[in-house]
Amino acid sequence: MINSALQNPASIAVIGASENTGKPGGKVLLNLIKGNFKGNIFAVNPKPVNIRGAIHVPDISGLPHTDLAIISIPAKSCIEAVEKLSERGTKAFIIFSAGFSEAGNEGRELEIKLREIIDSYNSCLIGPNCIGMVNQNFKGVFTTPLHEYDPMGCELISSSGATAVFIIEAAQSTGLKFSNIYSIGNAVQTGAEDILEFMDETYEHGKSPRVKLLYLEQIKHPVKFIKHTSSLIRKGCYIAAIKSGYSESGSRAASSHTGAMATSDSLIRALFKKAGIVYCSSREELISVACIWQNKELKGNNIAIITHAGGSAVMLTDTLTSLGMNVPQIPTDSGRELLPLLHPGSSVNNPIDFLATGTAEQLGIIIDFCEKLKLIDGMVVVFGSAGLFNVQSAYDKLDEKMKTCEKPIYTVLPSLVNAREEIDNFISKGHINFSDEVVLGKALAHSYLKPKPTYGLTEIADMDITTIREVISEADTGYLSTSQVRQILQSAGLDVVNQRECFSLNDLTETAKSMSFPLALKVIGPIHKTDVGGVSLNINSDEILQSEFERMMKIKGVKGVLVQETIYGKELYCGAMKENKYGHLILCGLGGIFVEVINDIAYGLAPLNKDETSTMIKSLKGYPIIKGFRNRNGVNEDKFIDAVVRISSLVYVAPEITELDVNPFIGNPDRVVSVDARIKLAK
Repeated sequence: MINSALQNPASIAVIGASENTGKPGGKVLLNLIKGNFKGNIFAVNPKPVNIRGAIHVPDISGLPHTDLAIISIPAKSCIEAVEKLSERGTKAFIIFSAGFSEAGNEGRELEIKLREIIDSYNSCLIGPNCIGMVNQNFKGVFTTPLHEYDPMGCELISSSGATAVFIIEAAQSTGLKFSNIYSIGNAVQTGAEDILEFMDETYEHGKSPRVKLLYLEQIKHPVKFIKHTSSLIRKGCYIAAIKSGYSESGSRAASSHTGAMATSDSLIRALFKKAGIVYCSSREELISVACIWQNKELKGNNIAIITHAGGSAVMLTDTLTSLGMNVPQIPTDSGRELLPLLHPGSSVNNPIDFLATGTAEQLGIIIDFCEKLKLIDGMVVVFGSAGLFNVQSAYDKLDEKMKTCEKPIYTVLPSLVNAREEIDNFISKGHINFSDEVVLGKALAHSYLKPKPTYGLTEIADMDITTIREVISEADTGYLSTSQVRQILQSAGLDVVNQRECFSLNDLTETAKSMSFPLALKVIGPIHKTDVGGVSLNINSDEILQSEFERMMKIKGVKGVLVQETIYGKELYCGAMKENKYGHLILCGLGGIFVEVINDIAYGLAPLNKDETSTMIKSLKGYPIIKGFRNRNGVNEDKFIDAVVRISSLVYVAPEITELDVNPFIGNPDRVVSVDARIKLAK
């Protein structure tokens, strides 16, 4: 629980304070004093602590009332210290100390006791095992660099203290600004979700920071997380995040295609997409996306590239166009107006290359030209130095135009040695610099094409919920029978192939009389039918039907066979996997063996609406096959969307379903039909 004692303390006590600034208890004192904290700072240590700006107190018992305690003592001593401070009215704590859950069972027990004390006093705790926090009122960290607080700079929440430092260090060279920093460490009581809740509840558009950056090692409460991140984004915020630690749970012993493919990373990507968060894979990507957002808003995807370095322009063009942005050609008539104002040999096609001899004046002319051109939404200027002349005049012109133009201008000033002083001067005027054009191109695409929040836009398909609940209530834990699966899918409104279970030759003979050839036989029993030779297609006679039945009944584990009428079309796939607190992850793509061979899968969190399902399907590399190409029939896309939405709705209303596989659906211009499905329950 974030409280006023943490956000705006009148006094701060450092427990474990030191004169040695090489220790956390010494460095945080120095940072609090340098950060101009306006209240009393108490340095608590039995040994003298003679630091100007801090009041030495030998023991907690001698402390006056203190709002916030910053603790840097051994983990075992923290419990007693927190208890004593709580008794004296302290309501907020930041614990630097390590040696808690990260150190094993004994540390976990300490964390449990710590939380019990904090909760019993209705207090707030950041940490333990963290570097602290920074806001406009105090700099409660034991690390450097201490950033200059900017009230509209990025807010950062980090599970790792060291990573927070690395992000701030790397960002300084770009000109990125920061406001509030939260290092949550083990997040015993206050996690990222709680801080996001506080940000959401206190957000004032135009007065609160808009850009939020997250480095997360765990998401303990995904529903709370998505509720507040999506709310912040709808209020006008931008959020980019790294979620680390997915690889260790990326593989599992799974009995279905869905289980094998539903990795932790795909789950996090689906969560972020539903919230509207930009997924980042590295610190560089996180910083770069944030840099884009601290510029003027880009209102379209048409970019003009202005450069005197042809190679950089080509790489940037390749990057932008491959990721969904556009570098449109300048109309010939417009180009004729610009070309005479540049040196001979210049190109105005876009990229606009005004040569290595281009001047600051020409740079300004080009920017003004692009500012007026309706075709262009934003500009990238690549301008470096070979060391032959001073580029200060060009950077001054950039400064001028970035302040006066309505369209955003993104700068790539790559000469970090030859023009270091000029770049630093440019950044000092409040600008952002990208040292690499490809990094900028990726960040520009990811930030502009960010997903829109869909959380809360629930769409539950109309279905026979009563029958679904009856089947589930009567079923046992584990895999449902073929007839139960069929009943549930039909009750959910899905189109299911005409089929019948056969356990004897008599069953088979009677079934064949009521169906039309060609038929398909599939074994009942083994999970992966194809692997055991348990699928036979295009059966056109009673003789082959009987022969295949007899062969299949000899396969180990086979209890019977499923006889199906043949449906022609493209094989499609949809599955669902329950992911504990996250709900169900929905996957879809091309079906049959292509699910595993190509692994071209789109995913989202249930419940899905039609728009986000359509976006998922269109994101598939195999989408042209679904759409139909070279005069070949495709699939009824609306019916495929409806089928995926219905499966999403089914698992939402029947949370006992832990795994669901429909592989394949057969899709053609008229129908999307389930021909092979399995459902697993955990009751």
